[in-house]
Amino acid sequence: MTTLEDRKKAARKAAFARRKSAFDTQAPGAAGKLSEVLAGHRGVPLSGFLPIRTEIDPVPAMAEAAAHGPVGVPVIMAKGQPLQFARWEPEMPLIEGAFGAMIPERPEFFEPELLVVPLVAFSRDGGRLGYGGGFYDRTLELLRSKRPTLAVGFAFGAQEDSDLPLEETDQPLDMIVTEAEVITPRR
Repeated sequence: MTTLEDRKKAARKAAFARRKSAFDTQAPGAAGKLSEVLAGHRGVPLSGFLPIRTEIDPVPAMAEAAAHGPVGVPVIMAKGQPLQFARWEPEMPLIEGAFGAMIPERPEFFEPELLVVPLVAFSRDGGRLGYGGGFYDRTLELLRSKRPTLAVGFAFGAQEDSDLPLEETDQPLDMIVTEAEVITPRR
């Protein structure tokens, strides 16, 4: 019998391969649809992410949004803890944080109301498979307990998987943006 962890491991492996292929063949302007989505939320405190490995790059959209309101990036504080978000601006000094993700050298923390979320795989019904640490699930649960918080998954279309192995604690995405489309989950 295959355990949920075995299914997640296999799903991640397949998704990483699809993501790498999409990364290697991507056309310029992959963040165009994300820019369009964020323009509809001007001034809303938001967090993006600084890409690692073969993640799609949201930085062009984040830079546009920074002209209209606060933009941050996630900072891992400790294993098993929710993320915190440090204000980010283009060209600011950065240092390497956990897992090789870059973070502001002198972080100023705030709470975003919209999170652009990295992922390994997604489903059209708002499912998200991350790296396995549960950081975004804990963070979204906490933020959503305080106020409405929009979670926007940003990924290559090739990362779609209609059969994600999910758990009850996995926080759903409100929207998924790829290089080619905006997906509103059917729930």
